[in-house]
Amino acid sequence: MSTTATDSIPEQFQEFWGIVVNVWETSFLGIGVGQGLLAILVVLIGIGIRGLIAKWLLAALQRLARRSETEFDDAVVEALAGPMKLVPVIIALFFAINIVQLGGDGALRGHQFVQSLVVIALFWALHNAVGPFAFALQGLRNALTPVMVDWLTKALRIVFIVVGAAAVLQVWDIPVAGIVAGLGLFGVAIGLGAQDLFKNLIAGILILTEKRFLPGDWVKVDGVVEGTVEEINFRSTLVRRFDKGPVYVPNSKLSDNAVTNFSRMTHRRIKWAIGVRYDTTSEQLREIRDKVLAYVSDNPEFADPPEVATFMRVDAFGPSSIDFLLYCFTKTTNWGEWLRLKEELAFFVKQTVEEAGTEFAFPSTSVYLESGAEVFEPPQDGTAGAVAAGKA
Repeated sequence: MSTTATDSIPEQFQEFWGIVVNVWETSFLGIGVGQGLLAILVVLIGIGIRGLIAKWLLAALQRLARRSETEFDDAVVEALAGPMKLVPVIIALFFAINIVQLGGDGALRGHQFVQSLVVIALFWALHNAVGPFAFALQGLRNALTPVMVDWLTKALRIVFIVVGAAAVLQVWDIPVAGIVAGLGLFGVAIGLGAQDLFKNLIAGILILTEKRFLPGDWVKVDGVVEGTVEEINFRSTLVRRFDKGPVYVPNSKLSDNAVTNFSRMTHRRIKWAIGVRYDTTSEQLREIRDKVLAYVSDNPEFADPPEVATFMRVDAFGPSSIDFLLYCFTKTTNWGEWLRLKEELAFFVKQTVEEAGTEFAFPSTSVYLESGAEVFEPPQDGTAGAVAAGKA
């Protein structure tokens, strides 16, 4: 082996080592492998801490919240759970970007990305905190009705989403004013074709301000729907019919048409026409009238005058009956209870009519024969045969 070949071995080794060092320092997406692995490790630690927060910290906060008598703190913990889980990841990404030491434009974009995540976490927390905040304002709910507070809650959430999106665009140096101007022109074009949408929105606001009905009320809109109100949304109201079929009614129909809100009845009415036979005597009529009126007046489940009108009177001479008018109100407005009281009243009326010695009337026809009128009697079978034979 020559001296020149022996001397070149260390130089070749140094050249190879230089290649290894260069690869180690530059081959991980343009940065060192050590920096890249360390950055990945930091991000993984952040994700792990996020898992610990989800498993331990939030569980501890929820246990503490359950010990209190109010539900406000439970709602706050539940609302902030998502943003809290994002915070460790954001911190880890910030340190990972500093570790890799991106230069120039890369460093700027990395910090913009972290800023975007901070904005998202902040407005995410504000968006979720609207619910507990509205829940805490019980006085406001009593003043504005729960539905209107729900509308305000939805509007605030939309505002936080829009403002948060604008803040993210500002972080990335995207001009928001131009986008807003463009959306304004687009909104005009959409508005011309969405008049019904705005009409229903305004109608919904009028429904809430007039407090025509609330979720849970039994309403009837002539020619449209009858059922129980479940939701009052921006464009339509969900009314569930008594056959459990959902009906989505545009708010404009509920605003323009007459709406009967049965849930706000103070009493429920019973109005009957009770017909008895024409051979019922005056004393029997008085007995029936007085007993039924006394039953209604003495029953604590029926309302009394002057709060309501109560009548049990001989009202008309019908084609086949003498008619009483029974007109009274129950104190309960519950349909099932009202049916029970009406049934008991029906049993009592029937018993009273029977005890008075008369009967209920039904449509009938009476035939009267005047004195001296000739009565036709049909011939018997044999006579009819003889008559037929004589004619033959």
